[in-house]
Amino acid sequence: MTNKRAIGSHYEAKAAEFLKKQGYEILDCNYQDRYGEIDLVAKDGDYLVFVEVKYRSNLKNGYPEEAVTDKKQQKIRHGARYYLYRHDYSEDTPCRFDVVSILGEEIRLVCNAF
Repeated sequence: MTNKRAIGSHYEAKAAEFLKKQGYEILDCNYQDRYGEIDLVAKDGDYLVFVEVKYRSNLKNGYPEEAVTDKKQQKIRHGARYYLYRHDYSEDTPCRFDVVSILGEEIRLVCNAF
């Protein structure tokens, strides 16, 4: 796969399957709004979880989760607020931000990543 979008979609699908096996219910994939994109939106128990998926084939550019910079986190937070508003969730809905880190074929979940 050479197309970045195709690669991203492939690994986001792998992450969704991984999360399902962990007991998550996937609500949305590639949610887009004026603030950007949230890779996955899921339910984990009482929590609404906004998930960023990062893939690296090797460590040349560092660990995948290191790519979730402060700026990226801020965009995801803004997108999450808008998601809550657009889907009529109350302000006191418990939310969490997780990262699924994929390095080669190894998948790791970082709960409460930020």
